[in-house]
Amino acid sequence: MLQIQGFPPVASPSAHTLILGSMPGEASLQAGRYYANPRNHFWSVMGQLLDAGPDLPYALRLQRLTAAGFALWDVLETCERQGSLDSSIVRESIVPNNFEIFLRQHPHIKRIFFNGATAETAFRRHVLSRLPLPDIQLVRLPSTSPANARFTLEKHLSAWQVLLPDNVTRQTAPPP
Repeated sequence: MLQIQGFPPVASPSAHTLILGSMPGEASLQAGRYYANPRNHFWSVMGQLLDAGPDLPYALRLQRLTAAGFALWDVLETCERQGSLDSSIVRESIVPNNFEIFLRQHPHIKRIFFNGATAETAFRRHVLSRLPLPDIQLVRLPSTSPANARFTLEKHLSAWQVLLPDNVTRQTAPPP
């Protein structure tokens, strides 16, 4: 098995929303960029929602993401994994990122969205038990990974609309 190291967070001090993956895949690790696999829908969704699409240079995508109040990171700091699939992560090798420090440095974070079930499960298992977050909304979204082939870009876009604050308000407000 190969021990892999994730990336540092991408965040501005005023970030209000954190998007968490599990661990970058091989294409991302090789490129040194979040969601570098062109078949991953993440940047296409961000293009529709925040004008931070894959046609833009990576640095500009990150700038637009952070300017809109979003932070990007992964639950895992290191783990052992062969290949890119979350199902290949060796559970005993998981070392989570230090969320206590991150959240102290980013006190405006009020929402955490998980890019898939593995990210949510790892966070709940390895982070939440040590760091209760009573004032932070936790929401799992469908993984944008190419391994989640049953989700088309349109389905991802529909599900991920909840990222936009107006959509969160509309979804949680009682019907008129």
